[in-house]
Amino acid sequence: MTNERGPFPPPVDVRGRGFPSRAALGDVQRWIDARSAPPAPESVPLAEAAGRVLTAALVAPGDWPPADRAARDGVAVASADTLGAGSYNPVPLLNAVAVSAGDPLPAGTDAVLPVEAVQMDAGLKEALGSVAPGEGVERRGDGLRAGAVLLEAGRVLRPQDLGLLAALGVGEVPVAARPRVRILLVGGPRSGPEALGAMLAALVARDGGVAELVGPLPADRGALAAALAAPGADLLLLAGRSGVGEDDVAPLALADAGTLVAHGVAMRPGDSAGIGLAAGMPALLLPGEPMAGFAAYELLAGRAVRRSAGHDPALPHRRIEAPTTRKLVSEIGCVDLYRVRFTADGAVEPVASPALPGLAGAVRADGFVLIPAESEGFPAGSSVTVQCFDGTRA
Repeated sequence: MTNERGPFPPPVDVRGRGFPSRAALGDVQRWIDARSAPPAPESVPLAEAAGRVLTAALVAPGDWPPADRAARDGVAVASADTLGAGSYNPVPLLNAVAVSAGDPLPAGTDAVLPVEAVQMDAGLKEALGSVAPGEGVERRGDGLRAGAVLLEAGRVLRPQDLGLLAALGVGEVPVAARPRVRILLVGGPRSGPEALGAMLAALVARDGGVAELVGPLPADRGALAAALAAPGADLLLLAGRSGVGEDDVAPLALADAGTLVAHGVAMRPGDSAGIGLAAGMPALLLPGEPMAGFAAYELLAGRAVRRSAGHDPALPHRRIEAPTTRKLVSEIGCVDLYRVRFTADGAVEPVASPALPGLAGAVRADGFVLIPAESEGFPAGSSVTVQCFDGTRA
């Protein structure tokens, strides 16, 4: 493992003083990536595998389909028996069996006539059209050959994947274990631990982790240090009391429980976030103001959860390119998470600037735009990349 502190200078107590400097977002993200545990494999039944990440490639245990079968509803026939058949020349079918799509092809047949090409006359089936050998038939192994790679390692399993695996007789699959994420909520009159806890638990689940909510805890340095040092988690999130007030003791508690690596990140909102280690586990300080906590989770903590769950650590949102209707104003020096919404014509407009707290703007927003630290924003008419929230329609 590299130096715990990495490129960061020793943090200082910012209570009542403010931040002398803030760490670059990219440096903090690289520190998180380097210390996020690789996914541990576990075997789970198919019923629990949707959305999980495969840790090993799966190969087809047999041919699929396992035998020639009907590819459509109709009548299985010997194709030679339909030669010359037409609506003006019905041909009697002596060896014809009604089949549904997916049924094994009966012996002595090699094609399937569609229902509309068959008529009954005095109890005898007649062909009103001809078929070539193999027409209307799915041959054995058309979909998969035994031993072929079915799904690659790293794939996020989808419902249709599970359907095919079940059809092939696969009962369990090797997937990345879900990281255990302990969320320590620090209470008090200035924070909203209930709102923050509900939101963070949902974000952890979205990213493949299992959240454990603890608290609200008192803003007591010793109590928080003890909570951070408790075993049984893969990642620790200490939410609240990370600012510059006299009772903002979360950074000091993290230092007591292990190592406070950096406090203060050049991002808005969420600039009072921090990183460190507690009992050997990565620990992140998240601001207690819900919107700031949301931003710090998205850009920092979520990376650790996703990487440990086997997912791509990058932001998981669908991206849409769209023009701005008005300027998105930013200040050089911080990455801004700018909440926006789509207009009726598919452009985007700001909902709330990064300097404004509160989740109301996030609820009204369709997504957000990340403005780089070296930029003063995007003028009206600029093409921007919107990171869309779940359920957003442009």
